Amino acid sequence: MAKLDESLVRALPPFVRLSRGEIREILDQAVSKRYEEGAAIFREGQEADRFFLLLDGYIRVVRTTPGGDQIIALHIPPGQLFGIAPALTSDRYPATAVAAAECVALSWPVRLWPEFTATYDGFATEVARTLGQRLGEFQAKVTELATKAVEQRVAAAVLRMANQSGRPTEAGIEIAFPVTRQNISEMTGTTLHTVSRLLAAWEKDGIVRSTRRHIVVTAPERLAALSGADR
Repeated sequence: MAKLDESLVRALPPFVRLSRGEIREILDQAVSKRYEEGAAIFREGQEADRFFLLLDGYIRVVRTTPGGDQIIALHIPPGQLFGIAPALTSDRYPATAVAAAECVALSWPVRLWPEFTATYDGFATEVARTLGQRLGEFQAKVTELATKAVEQRVAAAVLRMANQSGRPTEAGIEIAFPVTRQNISEMTGTTLHTVSRLLAAWEKDGIVRSTRRHIVVTAPERLAALSGADR
């Protein structure tokens, strides 16, 4: 690949504690690739041969239930490691990674994982932080599914995406990547019909604006109240 300048990545968590020379060593062993929206970067159960760092775009992490249903477990923003199966002592990817928007990612062969985590302190620190953060997200999601009503779950999912990726616009906070009603149903364990009904009601009440693939949260405090979030 064309050489990526160290200055473009040194603010990202895996690199912030490293010298410019150490960053160069890591980048010289990376492959850079662009993924179109909807492309699967790797699939659940596939042999984990590479690990990744997302430079631009958003990743949708999808799990398949024993019954064959798809569940969207979380979204990964730019600057984070993903596909880190070695951190879970697994030789298979535990989920499918799909480009929620056009993405650019660096990747390295798994054989470099022990060297990177032992040699480069930033990588080891970021792996621990990332695993802790994602465990927290999974626990929160399980709690939502077990304890919250459908409207609360859908509101919480939309609010979470707005908080994680939202960009201010004149209309409100726009979720920065395409998201469909089907995506939201797969995040919340409910039906497409229910999600469509709720979004239509919220739009009528001035809480969101939605099209087929984009959502703008126009009243975040009201959406937070619907989600049951602590105020």
